[in-house]
Amino acid sequence: MNLESMYQEIILDHYKNPHGRGLRDPFDAESFQVNPTCGDEVTLRVKIDGDKVADVSYEGQGCSISQASTSVLTDLVVGRTVDEAFGTMDAFVELMQGRGQVEPDEEVLEDGIAFAGVAKYPARVKCALLGWMAFKAAVADSGVAATTTTPKE
Repeated sequence: MNLESMYQEIILDHYKNPHGRGLRDPFDAESFQVNPTCGDEVTLRVKIDGDKVADVSYEGQGCSISQASTSVLTDLVVGRTVDEAFGTMDAFVELMQGRGQVEPDEEVLEDGIAFAGVAKYPARVKCALLGWMAFKAAVADSGVAATTTTPKE
């Protein structure tokens, strides 16, 4: 199995068996985001405990890329500090905006590296970033400030 096929399998696995799906209580903030280009949408809730991301849950509909990316997001940010989570988000956004020229850091992005090929298709980048933008907005709405820089939308 080549690398691209393996990445496709990871994306399909997260799409078919999503992690974090199903809105949960309690939560500190909620964000609804929609991709006007294709109609993908996500409602994402975040629970912050001190400086840690205690929980992320979501509901959404859309393509396999948007839904799988949000599933991967939950794996990558829950249990980490807000700053660590935003650092991971920065790395994912850099990968997505790199048009296939950025080498992903597997230690930081874990299953997120599967989206490296998506970056070659600008129309799909917004799909991959949808859940991440919902996470960014929900954390901001929770009143917790991250000290790391946040990506451009």
